[in-house]
Amino acid sequence: MTVDLCLSPALYPLYHSDDKVVVVTDIFRATTTIVTAFHNGARSIRPVATVDEAQQAKEAGMLVGAERNVQRCDFADFGNSPFDYSSSKVYQQDIVFTTTNGTKAVVAARKAFAIAAGAFVNISAVAEWCVRHGRNVNVLASAWEDRPNLEDTLFGGALISALIPCGFRTASDAAQMALDLWRLHRHNLKSSVMQCEHYARLRANGLEDSVDYCLSRDLAPVVPEVRDGIFVC
Repeated sequence: MTVDLCLSPALYPLYHSDDKVVVVTDIFRATTTIVTAFHNGARSIRPVATVDEAQQAKEAGMLVGAERNVQRCDFADFGNSPFDYSSSKVYQQDIVFTTTNGTKAVVAARKAFAIAAGAFVNISAVAEWCVRHGRNVNVLASAWEDRPNLEDTLFGGALISALIPCGFRTASDAAQMALDLWRLHRHNLKSSVMQCEHYARLRANGLEDSVDYCLSRDLAPVVPEVRDGIFVC
């Protein structure tokens, strides 16, 4: 079996195969937030690509998480911080969710055999999910406006590192580069991502409080999967 890394949703058509499983990741912060919401009892999350779709859902009376350029949309119940989705707010709730990058990646991968949300907070559970499927894996980085980013690439390398002892091999130079990057920075993860564009973006908006959580392993050991266009767990 192989594991590959697609560095951006814009590149995904070059990686797609109907029989592959896809792990979508957006460390800062969409998939970390999705995983956390399910860990806190959310019933379903429907990812939508546009703000208009999210606003229509809000007008229809649904709970909505919506973010653009790191800020919560003014009509939304939640933004894109995992701390917004506490059990008191999301337990047994259905949520419509849109973000700048992460939900776009989910939509891009919609024809894959199976799709899961991956983050450091559920990385061991996601690795087990990949092994159970017994299929080739694509890790799809959400990137930032289609440009590759450091934090998602590091997660890809970490997941690849976890899968290699389980019989997987890297499928491309991109996967091998991510693995090498992870091995180089795994012991100083936070200091490495503090150099990345998105950390600077979060810090400039006073939103860096979630960074330590987003980089922590296995705090929310659940695997949200897409079924009929909706994340369930």
